[in-house]
Amino acid sequence: MQRTLAILKPDSVAAGDAGKILAHLEREGFTVVAIKKMRLTREQAEAFYEVHRERPFYGSLVDFMTSGPIIPLALEREDAVRRLREVMGATNPAEAAAGTLRKLYARSIEANAIHGSDSPENAREELRFFFSRAELIAS
Repeated sequence: MQRTLAILKPDSVAAGDAGKILAHLEREGFTVVAIKKMRLTREQAEAFYEVHRERPFYGSLVDFMTSGPIIPLALEREDAVRRLREVMGATNPAEAAAGTLRKLYARSIEANAIHGSDSPENAREELRFFFSRAELIAS
């Protein structure tokens, strides 16, 4: 079993799509290990997206991710990182495959409904960013 991080972004939370996305993930075989609703501070968003600091979209990404509540999820299943990336779909919803979360719920390349870790190593770091050991319950 492998764990990964997903974040339901401010657009999907505000649109009332969180429950539908969560149900979709469970149908895809993911188990929710930890979940919370929170609002990132600017400092937290800057730290989380530090890897993108030099990219032109960094400022607008930080602004977007602090614009409303988010729902971080610790998910578990076989090959969780790769499978979540498939279920999410392409970053640009216009290019996402039919039936993927971003095709169904994203509004734009930035307001794209969900974040998912891109590697097992990043998943471990990102899970630690949002959840304590006590919150990551054993399955």
